[in-house]
Amino acid sequence: MSRPQRGLEPREPGLVTAAFGRHYRIELERGGEIDCVTRGRKSNVACGDRVQVAKSGGGTAVIEQVEPRRTLFYRSDARRQKLIAANVTQVIIVVAPHPPYHIDLLDRCLAGAEHAEIAALIALNKADLPEAPAASDALELYRGLGYAVISLSAKQDVAPLMPHLKKHVTLLVGQSGMGKSTMINRLVPHAAARVAEISKALGTGRHTTTHAELYHVEPDSDIIDSPGLQEFGLNHLSPADAAHAYVEFRPLLGRCRFRDCRHVEEPGCAIDAAAAAGRVAHTRLASYRRLAEDLARKPAAWES
Repeated sequence: MSRPQRGLEPREPGLVTAAFGRHYRIELERGGEIDCVTRGRKSNVACGDRVQVAKSGGGTAVIEQVEPRRTLFYRSDARRQKLIAANVTQVIIVVAPHPPYHIDLLDRCLAGAEHAEIAALIALNKADLPEAPAASDALELYRGLGYAVISLSAKQDVAPLMPHLKKHVTLLVGQSGMGKSTMINRLVPHAAARVAEISKALGTGRHTTTHAELYHVEPDSDIIDSPGLQEFGLNHLSPADAAHAYVEFRPLLGRCRFRDCRHVEEPGCAIDAAAAAGRVAHTRLASYRRLAEDLARKPAAWES
């Protein structure tokens, strides 16, 4: 262990349970919580990270080191990446029949999880709405791809979700309006109070989810809530990575006429032929092609 800088106490281990900007809430391994900041302007710390912190006086501390991660779930646009959560063992993508969810957002979250080698499943919330049966039918495609799909109405009962959380660190993601906050408040009764407390501390006056936060559901089960998504960039993927992240494409990769086939408009594409034969869903191929076009337009390099 390296020596602490002058004026700082020795380091101690902790868990990042809330991340907002360059400010973090740390649950110390020995007990208690402390607010922390990072050094410098850039931050490479995510909710769920295991860290080493050193107190700096005034009840605050500095994150001195981030421990090696088992997993990292993040998104990226043309210039930079946005860390969402670290060390999660599964991602639950929350969708709902109303407001309608975006297929591309669902597919990109799944692709991001696949690329990060994190298990993924889909939760269809608001299953009591009249539009729910049609939404469930549309998700049959994903059941066929091997993804579990859970139906529930979080305002009434979150019991269908509980068996899937056992012994996991679960990340909830989804676009705004899908009911993630309702799910969290049902799973963790004190969550609303914590959100209000942080909102007051930040001076935002808002109770919507604006930061990632980890909650202990049970002694062996944690859940991380994250801000609602409007888009999910995957600019950190190469075209080959993107194709591999669509699970139904994998048996077909390497079978195209051209070795560098992007599966967009090239002749002799094995994935295009599989879609024409009904073995690959046209909606998934179209979703992938929109992602491939985005990747083709990205700069040669982007900042982290």
